[in-house]
Amino acid sequence: MTALRVRLAATDALARAGALELLARAGIAVDPAAAPVTLAAGGTVEEALDATADPADRPVMVLADTFAPAGVLRAVRTGVSVLLHARRTTTDQLVAAVHSARHGDGRLPSEVLARLLSGPEPAAVTAPRTLTARQTAVLTLMADGHGNAAIARSLSCSEHTVKNVIYELMARLQVRNRSHAVARAVRAGLI
Repeated sequence: MTALRVRLAATDALARAGALELLARAGIAVDPAAAPVTLAAGGTVEEALDATADPADRPVMVLADTFAPAGVLRAVRTGVSVLLHARRTTTDQLVAAVHSARHGDGRLPSEVLARLLSGPEPAAVTAPRTLTARQTAVLTLMADGHGNAAIARSLSCSEHTVKNVIYELMARLQVRNRSHAVARAVRAGLI
């Protein structure tokens, strides 16, 4: 199997050192002349793009800490199909990303893709007007800091039932976790 190689372009010594460390751990060589892919590193996507001499001469991957929507759009418009988060990218992800860039496939961190697809202003999520009596009881006990077992004892039901009610609440309130559910319910006047 041929060793993976990239050309490295970085905005500053810190970005370069971080990229070199990640590349070394992944076993990817830096070859300024013959590498089929450029890895542009910077604090932001914009800085990383500014570090590349000519993004059109070979596929470009961006390794950055910050992904502002404007920078991501600029990267996509200039042909960058692989964006990586500098602090969260594993060596396996980096190797897969280099292969993707070489073959013209795209890779974006999921949170970047979600933000990009949601547009400049994410649509406001509205809470339902009412909850069932059981959902209200579970949510109130969650707000008081009780765990599933304590909620089940308090409501004389099984923990499985409590988990199902919480799952329904998460979907109905369109939230990510228990704290988010309580916050949204309080703001909406549900509890």
